[in-house]
Amino acid sequence: MSRDFAKKGRAPAKRNSGNASGQTPAWLWFIAGLVMGAFAASYYFIKNPVAAPAPKEDPKPKVTENKTPKPRFDFYKLLQESETIVPASEAAGEEKPAQQEAGVEYLIQVGSFPKAEDADKLRAQLILLNLDAGIEKVEIRKGEIWHRVVVGPFDNQNALTSARSQLVKNEYNALVLKRAKAK
Repeated sequence: MSRDFAKKGRAPAKRNSGNASGQTPAWLWFIAGLVMGAFAASYYFIKNPVAAPAPKEDPKPKVTENKTPKPRFDFYKLLQESETIVPASEAAGEEKPAQQEAGVEYLIQVGSFPKAEDADKLRAQLILLNLDAGIEKVEIRKGEIWHRVVVGPFDNQNALTSARSQLVKNEYNALVLKRAKAK
């Protein structure tokens, strides 16, 4: 084994750990620096408050004419044309013997959709409720076709009331339509 004769009589140097020699630990200097820095920063901002930047005024936009046409709402006219007057006795919920009107049938419109697939889905749901549902194609404007989902036709008020109560029980909004029988 080899031996180092250059360091022959010296004892190994010991490190000074802790406060044995009276030195202040480094972490204490770090904390003191942070406290002093925070104090100096707060003193600076108290003496020189930071003013919020003034809001910039937006230049007033030039008034230009809106070239897009205003939307047309035709459903007001469509609703007035297809208005059905419900007798006061039926609206109040009183039951009277059903009076048959010759040449008149009743339908319940449950929905109206521009896509045939949506109308077919609703029709299938109504069929599962054991209601006689169908789809009618109606042209509203030139080339605009809507698909109405209707239940019926009903010849008497009792069948109409029964179907309507079934729809209300299953949370479907419905509109009662009255029209002349197809011959």
